[in-house]
Amino acid sequence: MTSPLSDLYRLRTGIRTKRISSYNREGSNHDYVSVQAGETIDIAVIPGPGIIKHMWFTFNAEDPNFRRNAVLRMYWDGETHPSVEAPVGDFFGQGWAESYNFVSLPLAAAPAGGRGLNCYFPMPFGEGARITLENDSDKPIKAVYYYVDYEEHDSMPASAGRFHAWWNRELTESYPEEGETEWSIVSPQTNHPSTDHNYVIADLVGHGHFVGINYYVDSPGPMWYGEGDDMWLIDGEPWPGSMHGTGTEDFFNASWCPNELYAHPYFGYARIPQKLGFMGRTHCYRFFLEDPVHFSRSLHASIEHGHNNNLTLDLSTVAYWYQSEPHKRFPALPSREGRRNMPEIGMRDVHVWRHEYRKAMGGGRHIWGHEWRRT
Repeated sequence: MTSPLSDLYRLRTGIRTKRISSYNREGSNHDYVSVQAGETIDIAVIPGPGIIKHMWFTFNAEDPNFRRNAVLRMYWDGETHPSVEAPVGDFFGQGWAESYNFVSLPLAAAPAGGRGLNCYFPMPFGEGARITLENDSDKPIKAVYYYVDYEEHDSMPASAGRFHAWWNRELTESYPEEGETEWSIVSPQTNHPSTDHNYVIADLVGHGHFVGINYYVDSPGPMWYGEGDDMWLIDGEPWPGSMHGTGTEDFFNASWCPNELYAHPYFGYARIPQKLGFMGRTHCYRFFLEDPVHFSRSLHASIEHGHNNNLTLDLSTVAYWYQSEPHKRFPALPSREGRRNMPEIGMRDVHVWRHEYRKAMGGGRHIWGHEWRRT
């Protein structure tokens, strides 16, 4: 078994270490660049061949939602459509434009308070690389500090897949006739022998391997959100596919409806709700660094939003993979409004729910909340 230290002693030739950063070219301490509202800037333009080994960013922005409104894109080998397109926060492991610490092997959000954003995914290219940052906001990003650490190589082997990352987001619909009835609390649940209505993690064409996902779920109710199975259809195979899961927390290597912070290099829970049950925002992650999902022609990866897709959830993900080019063009990135968070459900909303429940139970003077069990 290898580790990052296994070949650290080995001397190599034909490689030159370089960095592109925001350092001040005149020698002052103003080591940053600014990005005006609506502006897109080049972070790095690198002639090939080479490999980006590490990226680091930190920001000072007026827009409190800049992590969702600033969009990171990467282009390899002169392509016109990006191989990486995602809001900055979501890409580095922070959902909902929030700032919090996040620990994993390939990605991290470091102190202070998760403001140091790091990526260690290697990103090879043969004929150049370009990284851009768009400020899709009505307020300026006053300061962007960054490093892009890379290697120049004499050549790049044909077997080097290109790094890809895609952000998706969906306000899911409750599809079954029985409605939102996880664990059959309201009524018996029906079966779901297909991928119909699943949330799509990735829909890929080409030859490559899938290496990770950041999964951000905002639940408007206290019910457990995680009875959804993950489903992987490789190279056009029919359902149930080569890989079929048993539940959302199982897919993220946890168990029994976890609601606690946990950080492993390959998987974990970086953010959990502090409300009623599972109401609110949960960030799960898993990186397939020891067990990538290989595909020769195509990959369709999806997950149910609750068993049989019975829950309304605000789901967003960033999928990470390597593949040969050309890749399937991404759907158009949702507008700024389309990336906006759903309103948080709070105490007043629950109070209104209880008021409606009291009326539904006849408006008695001692309505407690358990009466539905006897109906």
